[in-house]
Amino acid sequence: MTTHGPLLVGTLSAEPGGKTRGTLPADLGTLTADIPLTLVNGTHPGPRVLITAGVHGGEFSGIDAATRLAALLEPDEVHGQVVICPVANPPAVYQGRLGVSPVDGVNINRVFPGDPEGGPTERLAAWLFSHLVDGADAYVDLHSGGIDEVLKNFVGYRLTGDPDLDAKTADMAGALGIEDVILGMNADGGNSHAAAARRGVPAILVETGQLGERDTDTARRLVDGLYGVLGRLGVLETKPQDDTAVRAWVWAAGVVSEATGLWYPEFGAGDDVTEGQLLGRVIDPVDGTEHKVHAPAAGRVFYGMRGLTVAPGAELAAIAAPAPRDPGH
Repeated sequence: MTTHGPLLVGTLSAEPGGKTRGTLPADLGTLTADIPLTLVNGTHPGPRVLITAGVHGGEFSGIDAATRLAALLEPDEVHGQVVICPVANPPAVYQGRLGVSPVDGVNINRVFPGDPEGGPTERLAAWLFSHLVDGADAYVDLHSGGIDEVLKNFVGYRLTGDPDLDAKTADMAGALGIEDVILGMNADGGNSHAAAARRGVPAILVETGQLGERDTDTARRLVDGLYGVLGRLGVLETKPQDDTAVRAWVWAAGVVSEATGLWYPEFGAGDDVTEGQLLGRVIDPVDGTEHKVHAPAAGRVFYGMRGLTVAPGAELAAIAAPAPRDPGH
């Protein structure tokens, strides 16, 4: 879609050639969240691109990069429209610093596209979709390794079976400068990029940084990657960069704790593991009982828990395996 009229989101607006920064109130039932937005309406027609960060608390690289990009982008260089939301989930970002919201204990990235009649986090997801995602021609959701999580940078997207949509999404993923791309074999589930893909919006998940680090170089590299995506989409007249030679992966296994206790991992993010390999131990602080944790599948660990204390169901590691050569079939 080519847009060249006013850019309207709720009560915020930007005319062609204009840039508007402000907040919009999202009614979550039991409270109101102020959602920060930057609207950049280019002087030239083009697509509308949405960039969000701060879907989870404690994931700082994406918030930093989105805020930097919002300050840098100017309408006279933009073809189309760019909507940047650096803190999509203020309760989790400012109060919780974890994947779940302190308001209701819900991980918003499991309930998209949300429910306007549901609990607070479901209502927030629905607000983000109705106000931001549904008007977009492309969507980039920025995440990071949280405060207790090691992570190897990757891009993720879902295969939908729609060849045009999947090709557009792959093109976006290849323009970021991140070499590892993890494919979801369908668009099921409550993740933001999966729910967007189900609505026909090419959408990618970007994971950069770890352990809640506020690392300037990581943020700057991510801004460069976002410039690459905007250039690939025709929003910016940046010199097209050569695609990074991407390696495609598919998720092979998630590892969760079966016990309450103290977690002593024996792997690092990016490590290759074999099926059955010892990944670490959960020690019961009461009596010293040891629960060994083994890899349920071979592959590469892309993120893992570094927090000391874990409860049953805590995600300890996520393992991906090389994708088949033609994963779409």
